Amino acid sequence: MATVMAQAIESKVRAGLSVAHFELDNESHMHNVPAGSESHFRLVVVSDDFDGLLLVRRHQRIYALLSDELAGEVHALAMHTFTPEEWAKRGKDAEASPACRGGSGQ
Repeated sequence: MATVMAQAIESKVRAGLSVAHFELDNESHMHNVPAGSESHFRLVVVSDDFDGLLLVRRHQRIYALLSDELAGEVHALAMHTFTPEEWAKRGKDAEASPACRGGSGQ
């Protein structure tokens, strides 16, 4: 069952891009936050809209779509953005997020 924040993120991304594949994982439980938090997400988006765009431009597109969420409750958003061709070449897989280092500066 998707959370309120996850639903908002998915709705905005799908409304703003032509999405061929979408994954959104709430990774808040992997961080030092209260139970039930919706503050850390991992997003995988595959879209023809990314064709010809550098990675920074792809991320800027996502940032623009999710500006309210990123200015509020969402503390971290790990983005993996691919064209359908790139996604197929990767075997339809994106990197997992690294373990949280807890802000200790290690």
